[in-house]
Amino acid sequence: MKHMLTAAALALLAMPANAAPLCDDLGFAGLLAKCNRGDEIKVTLASGQPLGEGPITLQSGAYYEMEITADGSAELALTGPEFFRAIWMDEIVINEIEIRPMAIDSFEFDDAGTAEFSFIAIKPGRYHMLIPGTSGDSQRLEFIIQ
Repeated sequence: MKHMLTAAALALLAMPANAAPLCDDLGFAGLLAKCNRGDEIKVTLASGQPLGEGPITLQSGAYYEMEITADGSAELALTGPEFFRAIWMDEIVINEIEIRPMAIDSFEFDDAGTAEFSFIAIKPGRYHMLIPGTSGDSQRLEFIIQ
């Protein structure tokens, strides 16, 4: 028992310091407050084109919006189940229809279009989203949640 307590204490000391939200006073909106919003993330799905520039650094506890745009050049998906489980998803908006999911594994675009989703980064770590079946670095985005 003594060894388990020592190991737990050492693990806590080895963890990075908890990141605070982006603003000091969150007010009534809490984590969804306007002052707690990070930069918008833009992702492009196009045949043979890079998804975006990365790695993308996120702060745990901060609110983000991501816009995924497909140009329709191919039927493409974007998957990242580990990333999607490290965030709390507020909503997904497709064609002005708002969806409030519990969890997702991927987005798939059969034609050109845009999907937007908003989330709060939660679990620190390194995650990625990628086009399934690809192996190139430009076909994946790395996210670092601090």
